[in-house]
Amino acid sequence: MLNIRMRASRGGMKGRCAGGAVRQEHISGAEGLYDEAEAGRVVEDYVRRAMEHSRGRPDRIDIAIERMTERPKQIRALPVRTVRCASSRTAQSHIRKLLAAAGISEKAVNKGLEVVFGGDAMRGAAVILAASGRRADSDRRRGVRASRLGISKTAAVLLGRKLRKKNIYTPTVVEALVLSSKVASCPQVLAELCVSDDPDYTTGYVSTRGLGYVRVPHIKRKGERIGGRVFFVDDVSDMKDVTSYLEKKPVMVERISECRGVCSIDEVIGKHHI
Repeated sequence: MLNIRMRASRGGMKGRCAGGAVRQEHISGAEGLYDEAEAGRVVEDYVRRAMEHSRGRPDRIDIAIERMTERPKQIRALPVRTVRCASSRTAQSHIRKLLAAAGISEKAVNKGLEVVFGGDAMRGAAVILAASGRRADSDRRRGVRASRLGISKTAAVLLGRKLRKKNIYTPTVVEALVLSSKVASCPQVLAELCVSDDPDYTTGYVSTRGLGYVRVPHIKRKGERIGGRVFFVDDVSDMKDVTSYLEKKPVMVERISECRGVCSIDEVIGKHHI
């Protein structure tokens, strides 16, 4: 199989990185695991998506194609639910309750919210220790990136059917679910929080092995470019193992879980999925 990755960016953003290099503004990204015969179609689709993104036209599109030498680990997608939410204020309250239910301390939750709403965009995810709230990623600009992941054709078709029944089928939802399912399959990760930096996409999520992939509408106001991703890990985690698994271990979603509709926050927290 091939791992195909795309990153689109635009130069000239105000400010410079360490060493004097011009900081690149992230426009869009995508990746997946594919059969070799699909490579041409996938690359064409990724380039089209980059050029048509709501964040604007990039002046650089990087495509990486890597042959996988290791058989992908097969996993089940997390269950999908949407928590009822009508405002960004309510969204933050829901985030706190969802993360608390996953055993994340208040200090760690505060640090996570600071990352995703702070306006300092990262290429990857911040890693925060679930009890102490300390940042554990060594590169604060890059973070840790979940990569080498995909979904089988059979699973993608079944997932599409389930999502369409709930009127939430989009490539964004599918890709986020695949990514969050790989992240949740890492034993040291207790929870993930994600807010898209796309100004037109205002539904974020919290995911855990117990609660599943919980979509949170109105997580920010439309037009806001803030966003970010946080992985909350056990405080005794070996960060080399965590980083190696998330970035290098090929993982393929082969099985699909239930997809429920809109639920109240009490319904979501009151019934954990294993």
